[in-house]
Amino acid sequence: MTTVTVSPKFQIVIPARFRKDLGIDPGEKMQVISFKNRLELLPVVPMKSRRGFLKGLKAPFERERDRV
Repeated sequence: MTTVTVSPKFQIVIPARFRKDLGIDPGEKMQVISFKNRLELLPVVPMKSRRGFLKGLKAPFERERDRV
């Protein structure tokens, strides 16, 4: 387990190992979420980069007859 220290300005440094493994670059935007008594950092990803990520997904439900 890696430990970081919160600065007087409430800042932390993400250790180099994690930045490298996760591909985090300087200036990258992150969302901070409080979940079950912990903080989680999620990268902010432009919606355009998500285009087509569900391609080939099989819908496990039947559509209503008037919606086909």
